[in-house]
Amino acid sequence: MLQQEYDIVIIGGGLAGLSLSIQLARKNYKVALFERETYPFHKVCGEYISHESWNHLEELGVPLSELNLPQIQRLQVSGPDGLLLEHPLDLGGFGISRYTLDELLANAARSEGVHLFEGVKVMNVVFRNQRFVVFTSKGETECKVCAGTFGKRSNLDVKWKRQFTQVRPNKLNHYVGVKYHIKLPFPDDLIALHNFENGYCGISRIEKDLCCLCYLTTAENLRKSKNDIREMEKSILMKNPYLEEIFSKASFVWEEPVTISRISFNKKTRVENHVLLIGDAAGLITPLCGNGMSMALHGSKLAAHQIDEFLRNKINRFEMEQQYNQQWEAQFGKRLMVGRWIQSLFGGRFLTNLFVRTAKFSPKFTRFLIRLTHGQPF
Repeated sequence: MLQQEYDIVIIGGGLAGLSLSIQLARKNYKVALFERETYPFHKVCGEYISHESWNHLEELGVPLSELNLPQIQRLQVSGPDGLLLEHPLDLGGFGISRYTLDELLANAARSEGVHLFEGVKVMNVVFRNQRFVVFTSKGETECKVCAGTFGKRSNLDVKWKRQFTQVRPNKLNHYVGVKYHIKLPFPDDLIALHNFENGYCGISRIEKDLCCLCYLTTAENLRKSKNDIREMEKSILMKNPYLEEIFSKASFVWEEPVTISRISFNKKTRVENHVLLIGDAAGLITPLCGNGMSMALHGSKLAAHQIDEFLRNKINRFEMEQQYNQQWEAQFGKRLMVGRWIQSLFGGRFLTNLFVRTAKFSPKFTRFLIRLTHGQPF
């Protein structure tokens, strides 16, 4: 039942939102989280998490050590023409589907006393008299602090006219994401990124002997294929010999993929109308750099500390917003900048092949880029 007032309202029940809700509920705050879907559900995601998040997830109540998850230690990258680069991942990562992970976190949140509302859409948030009024499809409520963890693009982004929604199509926006779960003989310890014209496709193992196959491409590629995903895969993706082999040999678990459109890697603000933005809502790292999930989880930890300080009257609202923004920028700003630079090089056949060739014959350069786009355990 929707109550009249909460200490904090969180909009969006992905990794950032669920992680934040658990941390704050453990500090005895009254927390409401609104998620428009119903758990468990699939979403477009590469489903690879670097090991920097392992301890944090276990502390939140996710029993990773008991799940026998694939441990990923090697990276493979191919150019559109099939040139192949292989490189070890120093920190490494693990594979787990969002279907499983989000539900485990949702169960942990409920057990900590979070008021978790599923199938509820937030239409607007208004800040007045140092409080928020949150308008939802189940009524309205008030809170002292509001956090936006609603992902890559939401109705609130458009309503608030956030700058990235106003930018014309360019090399950093207007992307389409497509995800399948497949069955395929594939090494447990490998994540592969296969490039094609104006896009790239990642594949790695998750739980239950499945692989996650997820690719990003331009809306223009889809338009050229008459908005037919299967046609685009045949005529564009499968020009890469590795992708041709994967699509030919894989057994697809779903009849249709999970998709998302209008993805933007343009810069975003971390605070909007006094709402703290976390995860993809604050900034989206390009999938070829990996690690968006770790950024969402780590960002929630930064925000939880500042929110706690504010609710205990140790800092004022301005200080909470400023300090969160500065810490987020210090932790993730360089990663996003490098990600946008790498993204701008990919797409055209010549530049992508040149980049892969350079990385293949310069292991120090490859190691340097991986370190720039990954963090340390938190």
